[in-house]
Amino acid sequence: MAPQSPMIAIPKKTTDDVDWTGPIRNLIAKSFGENPDNYAQECQALQRCRQDAVKGAGSDTTGRDLLYKYFGQLEILEMRFPEIRVNFPWHDAFTNKLTTQTSIAYEKASVLFQIAATHSAIAASQNRSDPEGLKLAFYYFRTCAGMLTYINENFLHAPSTDLSREVIKFLVGVIMAQATEVFLEKCIEEKKAPTLVAKIASQSASMYTSLSEEVKEFMGKGIFDRNWVTLVQIKSKHFGSIAQYYRGQVDDKAGAHGDALVRYTLAESLAKEANRSAASFSALFAHVSPTLPADAGPSITERTKVQLQLSADRKTEAERENDLIYNAVLPSADALPAIEKAVVATPISIQEVYRAADVQGVIGPDIFVKLIPLSVHESASVYSEEKAKLVRKEVENAESAEVEVRSALEVIGVQEGLARFKAMAEGSLGGEEEIPLDVRRWREDITVIEDREGIETLLREMARLKEAVKAELDGMSMDLDVESRDCETMRVKYDHLWTQEPSASLTKSIRQDLKSHKSALDAAAASDQQVSTLWESVKPDIRLLLSHDVEEVFRASAQRGAPAESLLDLDIGTEAHDEKERARIGQYTTEIEERLGRLKKLAYERGEVLKDLKDKIQADDVSHLLLLNRRHPGVEQSLFSAELEKFRPYQQRLGATVHHQQAALQEIQGLWKNLRDLAGRGPGAKKWDERERRKKDTVRRFSNARDGYMEVRDGLTKGLRFYHQLTDLSATLALNVKSFIADRRSERDRLAGQADLQQRLAVPKPSPTPAEKPRVPPPPRSPPSLDSSFASMSLQGRKGLVSPPPKPPQASYSSVFPPPPHQPPKASLPPPPPPLLAHSAYTSPNPPPDPYAGLGMFGSHFSSPRPAPPVPSQQTHSASPQRQSSLSLPPPPTPRPQYAANPQTYNQQPPPPPWGHYSPQTQTTPQASQHQTMPPPPPPQAQNSQQYYHQGYGRI
Repeated sequence: MAPQSPMIAIPKKTTDDVDWTGPIRNLIAKSFGENPDNYAQECQALQRCRQDAVKGAGSDTTGRDLLYKYFGQLEILEMRFPEIRVNFPWHDAFTNKLTTQTSIAYEKASVLFQIAATHSAIAASQNRSDPEGLKLAFYYFRTCAGMLTYINENFLHAPSTDLSREVIKFLVGVIMAQATEVFLEKCIEEKKAPTLVAKIASQSASMYTSLSEEVKEFMGKGIFDRNWVTLVQIKSKHFGSIAQYYRGQVDDKAGAHGDALVRYTLAESLAKEANRSAASFSALFAHVSPTLPADAGPSITERTKVQLQLSADRKTEAERENDLIYNAVLPSADALPAIEKAVVATPISIQEVYRAADVQGVIGPDIFVKLIPLSVHESASVYSEEKAKLVRKEVENAESAEVEVRSALEVIGVQEGLARFKAMAEGSLGGEEEIPLDVRRWREDITVIEDREGIETLLREMARLKEAVKAELDGMSMDLDVESRDCETMRVKYDHLWTQEPSASLTKSIRQDLKSHKSALDAAAASDQQVSTLWESVKPDIRLLLSHDVEEVFRASAQRGAPAESLLDLDIGTEAHDEKERARIGQYTTEIEERLGRLKKLAYERGEVLKDLKDKIQADDVSHLLLLNRRHPGVEQSLFSAELEKFRPYQQRLGATVHHQQAALQEIQGLWKNLRDLAGRGPGAKKWDERERRKKDTVRRFSNARDGYMEVRDGLTKGLRFYHQLTDLSATLALNVKSFIADRRSERDRLAGQADLQQRLAVPKPSPTPAEKPRVPPPPRSPPSLDSSFASMSLQGRKGLVSPPPKPPQASYSSVFPPPPHQPPKASLPPPPPPLLAHSAYTSPNPPPDPYAGLGMFGSHFSSPRPAPPVPSQQTHSASPQRQSSLSLPPPPTPRPQYAANPQTYNQQPPPPPWGHYSPQTQTTPQASQHQTMPPPPPPQAQNSQQYYHQGYGRI
């Protein structure tokens, strides 16, 4: 087993002989007027007590007890002789410098330092392998720190270095670090959880590290032993290694194998540094230090060596496991979380030490107990107890009288019912404040809130935000529609030369956001309506509550149904009889109020008398009388009785207040009984109850209005927050829409310029005569398919099919858009995409509903600014010629088309049917159309061509 870690013990101060006898004899003769020779033995006992404590005692329990006794006698001596002056010479514990002062405080501080040094020596010398020795070491280190802390807190302006605040603070740190180290040894010995051991070791390492930094301030002053500095530095590294070692075990168990390996590496590194420093310390530790054990060097070396071996072995094992099993990534040492610290040792105060029974037994009785006769102290204590009994008796009587009054008035209900009968006597339903306290408070609160920001202001603000958001969303929808129409118009104008991608696929996410925003706006409208309805329901009561008419409301509610002249309706005679009854009721109420006022005066007077009695007894002092009569035994009782008679007038006054109170209570009970018999069960009482009921109903009415008001404000707050958030979202979406439209417009302008250039560069051909046939364009690069060949054989029978290359370009448009009579054909252009047929066998009985139709985005709102003529009902489109062939659709009728093929005529026409059913990239040639895989969308109902346009837009 490794030797125990060496502990530092605080060195003791040394002192010279002190003469207590002379100063004490002088004080006894001058201050007490007694013969000093009578206290010669006491003076010798005090002299011997000091000699044994500070010069002859060792650093063991015997020396501890002697120091305990001497310090206890110093405490008593200071209270008895506060003005004593004795020369107290003490040599500094570290510099050996002599300091002499005459204050008992200096002597007490020096003795406390001796006690602390003794405790540290006892703790350092314990055999900590024994559980009892470990417990004693932990206890005495803590008591040592408590003694030193008491010195720093109570003795200022230390005359010597060892009592200075900085040195004492450093010593407290050393002792508390060693106490924590002892507790850590106990935890390791008992194999506590690695988490707890790591925290305690981290605390020890932190404390020793702080000490190693603090000790640098004293290095040049030669105060502390250099061995202390080296040992503190070794322990800071040593316990840091232990903390990392046990925290590595915790991380390894938790599955953090990379962290554990890094911590084992740190533990090994710190252990190496500690072992290296310990080896140097052991080599230089040649002399015997009074504050360190003789084997301090070898023991600390052996302990650091053991820790180094443990860390190295565990690191090697962890590396092998990580390489073979875990392959965990090793973090940097700086990235590891800091190890938590656990404070396990606190100083034990000097009060706790001296409160123990064994310490009190060690101190013993007061040496100068005869200087003030004990009989005098005993007699003074007896007299004080007599005064305390007198005060307790009068206080109990006063409290009983207060309880009696309060209970009697509560039982008969005078305080609550007096206002009722007083109102009857006055012939009205008044008697109280017109507006109850709760209603006034509600009124003030709502007034403050309305002055800051009223409900109407919030409603207007919410309506403004709502309209602004709605307008912005509608504007974005309109802008997107206009952009799409412009794109399709250009597509019709430039035919196949127009290569801009359709807008629908690009604006799908934007339109989804628009739809969600409008849905949220519609849902919020219902909540807004609820808030508005609630506000309309409570607004009249709130306006009434905030107005000056609220007092009239309560007054009217109290007087509703009551006669104008009188509340009291005895129904037993004439008006004169009623007046007589009211007068009697008024007389009773007046008398009861007078008795109640008398009770208040009696209670106030009783309190004042009791306060004067306490002050008188507190200031009473008969010590001088007892000293004068201490030689006459048996006179204490007569003396006490005579002195206590001084308080008799106060007792009599207190008794008189109780007597008058009882008489007033009896009178109140009799008057109250007569009053209830006279008017408590008559019509007036019933009307009073009715008045209270109506008043409560009015209060309940305003309470409900106030609750509704607060609900309205809460709803408006939530609504405003919602519309602000929706405004922000709409603004962001508007920026995206503007950016999209601007980019599309720029692209459209560029493509239009290119298309115009291509048209101008194309060679114009002469217009053919009706008898002439158009020139056949050059054959395509690949031979036409069989379907294309069949399609070219029927120009008028199958309008939806694309003409083969031998046909002129106008032939593909002839079924829908016939060529104008006086314009040359654009033979150099490739054939345009075919138009869709009007009616075919492939029709959808019910087209899918418009996803935006419920919101009115396209059908009603956005079509009004730019009306378009309806598309002919017989016209529709197919996705491709191959699709129609596969379905075996019958040939459509051959009416004359309504639109010309001249591109210029499209400038005056509304947007063409949806462009989503065909694509220039897929229908430029018949060969490309054969590879088109998109199925044709179901055609819309022919009854509403405008709706079909928007429906197709919405689906794209």
